[in-house]
Amino acid sequence: MAERPEVKRFYRKAMAALGEDGWHVALDGRRVKTQGGHVLVLPNRALAEMLAAEWADQGEEIDPSSLPMRDLADYALDVVAADKPATVAALMRYGETDTLCYRADPDEPLWKRQQAVWEPLLAAFEANYGVRMHRVSGVIHRPQDEAALDVLQARLESLDYLTLAALTTLASLAASLVIGLSALDPEADGEALWDAANLEEDWQAELWGRDEEATERRGRRAQHFLAAMRFGQAVSHSTRSP
Repeated sequence: MAERPEVKRFYRKAMAALGEDGWHVALDGRRVKTQGGHVLVLPNRALAEMLAAEWADQGEEIDPSSLPMRDLADYALDVVAADKPATVAALMRYGETDTLCYRADPDEPLWKRQQAVWEPLLAAFEANYGVRMHRVSGVIHRPQDEAALDVLQARLESLDYLTLAALTTLASLAASLVIGLSALDPEADGEALWDAANLEEDWQAELWGRDEEATERRGRRAQHFLAAMRFGQAVSHSTRSP
């Protein structure tokens, strides 16, 4: 695999700044654009400061992997804003086959762990959204009721493109729309949600052990999950503020 070319840091100061069209990130006073060339406009100061902090924390060389907030904002503006229905459709697939709904058989030890960890999360989600999700033992697909899917669809369609970008990362890493939407709640416990998303992987690791590469991979994925959670919560905070 070819190594990525090194990119030297080309600015001294990164900061959040307020313009006539909203908040943005400035590098030595120059506004940051997305990788697709769009002007980066953000809904509030908190989110702009999160992105500015990523740029400020870079060393002599820029590490693209340490800019997850930048990547989320770019994805929102370059991809989601261009075709919101496609993003909603992709997210709905996680709801139709949500990991939290697929359990082991009741006579298996794993089922008890799933019941203890997943059931409270799923039950709270159902109560919050007023829906009922089918639980399935085994891997055979069982469609969710149209009424529940309609509620989820309406919720996704109500979200702005920045929140949808965060949710895309959350749901894809967790293989669960339930966990993704739950992570947007300002009171959500991100570590607990991430552990729930990895319950089956952790169960296998307890049985067979976990190698160093898998541990590092999980750590990187956890960082991106928690970054997307902070990003999504910061966006939604602006919609709640007067």
